[in-house]
Amino acid sequence: MESYLFKAQRPASPSPLALASLPFRFKAGGEGKMPVAVTPHSHRPTTKVAHKPFKSKAASKHELRDRAKGRVPNERGQRKTPQQQVMSKLDRRNQAKQLRLSKHKEHVKETSIFSGRDGAPRIVSVIPLCADGDAKAAIHRLNDSLNIEASISDGSTRVSVDRFKQKIQYLPLTRELGSCLDAARVSDFVVVILSASEEVDALGELILRSVEGQGLSTLFTVVQGIENVESAKQKHAVLGSLKSFITHFHPEQDKVYSLDSRQECSNLMRSLCSTTPKGVRWRDERSWMLADDVDVARDDSDCTIITGVVRGRALNPDRLVQVGDWGAFRIRKIVAAPLQQHTKQGEAMVEDGDEEAVLAEPSGDQDDLEELAPDDVLMDSHDGAESSVASTKKGVLLDDHHYFSDEVEEEAKRQMAKRRLPKGTSSYQAAWYLDDVSDSGSDLDDVEMGEGDRSDEVIGAEDGIEGYAAPEPTEAGPSEYPQSVNMEVPDEADDAQQLARYRARKRDETDDKEFPDELELHPNVVARERLARYRGLKSVRTSPWQEDEDRAHEPTWWRRLLQIPDYQASRSRATREALVGGVAAGTRVRVYVERVPAEARASWRPDRPLTVVGLLRHEHKKTAVNYLVNLSADSDSDESLKSKDEVIVQCGARRMTIRPILSQSGSTANDVHKYCRFLHPGQSAIATFVGPVTWGAVPVLFFRRTSSGPDLKLIGTGTALPPSTCRVVAKRVILTGHPFHIHKKMVTVRYMFFSREDVEWFKALPLWTRRGRSGFIKEALGTHGYFKATFDGRSTMGLDSTELSKLIPLFDKSHGLQLIPRTNLNRILFNLLFNLLFNLLFNLLFNLLFNLLFNRILLNPFFTPPTPPTHP
Repeated sequence: MESYLFKAQRPASPSPLALASLPFRFKAGGEGKMPVAVTPHSHRPTTKVAHKPFKSKAASKHELRDRAKGRVPNERGQRKTPQQQVMSKLDRRNQAKQLRLSKHKEHVKETSIFSGRDGAPRIVSVIPLCADGDAKAAIHRLNDSLNIEASISDGSTRVSVDRFKQKIQYLPLTRELGSCLDAARVSDFVVVILSASEEVDALGELILRSVEGQGLSTLFTVVQGIENVESAKQKHAVLGSLKSFITHFHPEQDKVYSLDSRQECSNLMRSLCSTTPKGVRWRDERSWMLADDVDVARDDSDCTIITGVVRGRALNPDRLVQVGDWGAFRIRKIVAAPLQQHTKQGEAMVEDGDEEAVLAEPSGDQDDLEELAPDDVLMDSHDGAESSVASTKKGVLLDDHHYFSDEVEEEAKRQMAKRRLPKGTSSYQAAWYLDDVSDSGSDLDDVEMGEGDRSDEVIGAEDGIEGYAAPEPTEAGPSEYPQSVNMEVPDEADDAQQLARYRARKRDETDDKEFPDELELHPNVVARERLARYRGLKSVRTSPWQEDEDRAHEPTWWRRLLQIPDYQASRSRATREALVGGVAAGTRVRVYVERVPAEARASWRPDRPLTVVGLLRHEHKKTAVNYLVNLSADSDSDESLKSKDEVIVQCGARRMTIRPILSQSGSTANDVHKYCRFLHPGQSAIATFVGPVTWGAVPVLFFRRTSSGPDLKLIGTGTALPPSTCRVVAKRVILTGHPFHIHKKMVTVRYMFFSREDVEWFKALPLWTRRGRSGFIKEALGTHGYFKATFDGRSTMGLDSTELSKLIPLFDKSHGLQLIPRTNLNRILFNLLFNLLFNLLFNLLFNLLFNLLFNRILLNPFFTPPTPPTHP
């Protein structure tokens, strides 16, 4: 306030001599040295500090009010989300409070299952990754840090931690892949053991990758034997190396606990008892249980009793349960199995109760074990729809029903010129009526075939390929290529030798990778019989696919597979059903399982964990299952996965041996996908086979048996995709030919077919080249399979190849999978035309140089022929 009451007088400006007399260290910016020159006086204060102005990106409400200047925006008709609407201070507080309460309620729900006297134990799996790792010794170290005395058995061990009022159930495991996967599948925490003296070998890395691939809840890392390292510097280096290794697989691991330190073991126990496990999404959508005790049935008629604590969703007796690798079984009843607490001299003792209170029994809605639909439950729309390849066909099928043959059209019109058919019969339905159909009744009309709807009119080759217009001719009028009625064809011996030399040049590995679908027909093989089931498509992605041609070749039980019209709705319905009814999670129960086979009962071992996972509705029924597989790009092995090779897959709680069919991923308009013979490392594909349904995006592991090292090798990971019995897998086959003569756009091709009948049969299919040229077969030449082809551009055919597209339906008999192969005639004009072009250019250049040099010598007037040397 003094600045407003009194007017300060400005002091007189000091002289340069007075400034120079001050010590240099006290001057603003001075460094204690004599200045070079004295700066002139400035009226601006030198002691004022200019602060950085506040630059807010969002203007304050006062500034917004000043900018508006009293204008009120018209918000009528503007749709705003709740986040965009302007809320008052009270509304914002209420929203924050509701969000806080919601998170607190969710946290309490997740941790309430572990709290209380009868709370569920926290399941902790201890997995050694090195050969010298000891899981039991690690558990002893953890218990000793909290003064817990308990004997560690080979199976599960349950201890009570009084300091944190929690219970922990340990699962000490050996370096066995199957046991580690089963234990980690139902664990709340996974503790991996590293060694300070040995590195993680191939088996340890396989276990770590597999456990991570199937879904991991919460991971902790410990190290054994760090005190055996003498130098403190080496200890720090070893810990850094181990941390670098584990962060390569799990970057969130910022701590490696030492089992030789009591303090770090105590900190790890605190984390195990207080941390909320992350959980696994696919596991939390189902009910699951770790078996504490198993009472194996004596025969098939008795029930196998499995005791454990229900986790995840409520356990419903109407649904089936997957018991380890035993299979899926029905539940007879669920009985309570509480633990009785007996206190004697401060020591807690746990014993099983003798009372049996039935908690749940199956109802009339219980699922059965049938994997396929009954024979009489078939869709009416498919009745009588089976058909076979007609014997009257004179050409190959292109798209749905296009046959480019005038003779076939005229013959069909003569045979079906006029017939008596029921009212409302379309031209397509008329083909299913035989000639001896009864014409009695008033509901029959005289239908003139070929008249009426022209939507089914046959499209000719002049309509082009892939929906584009046909190429226009370069000249008007007749063909510019001379008629080759008397064309000279080499004899059979010379033709066979040339064919052998031509195909021998294409057996290189580079050509096999560049043209993986190439098919070479033997001259004695009839192409129309060898490729009778193949068809042609103008476009693999957009052309319609006629399923009637496949009915004659599909298995008899194919229509009995589970049909899922709407996958998302079915999955949502099955998931919501798991929220209602059943025994609540956290209850210790005895589950009576029916009809466990003798082989499964004999395989039970108490030292191995046994898991029980409740299946959702329909998850035991079979259908055409699709899995996305990502083949690992392993530097140690570059083996490719061949289609129909035996692999072992684990999807959720199931482990199966399958022979999948590989196809390209992605979505197409006609649901047709290219068949893959091989899947190379680093690539992705869709593995299709007939198996049980799995709802949701469940992680999938792919293993292969090996002769050396571990029994199984992880070759890839993936995800379960929506199943579909309508997904078409198209197998492509490429028939190659050889250019015999080229004249502008007209090319004579050989070695693709070896008879005139084959050329006429495949005449409808379009041709295409590697460099983008497209064409069609114009006419057959001679009787040895030569034909004349027209393309849409002038020939660079000497450096190009020609292909022809065609598809076929296939079925996997062993697994009931429908495959639809595709045929292309790919590579016609490459090797020989290149040699011909090279020879032509070489001869032309040689003749040109020779003529120039010869003419120069003869026309040079100063040229004198050399005189022969004379010898004395």
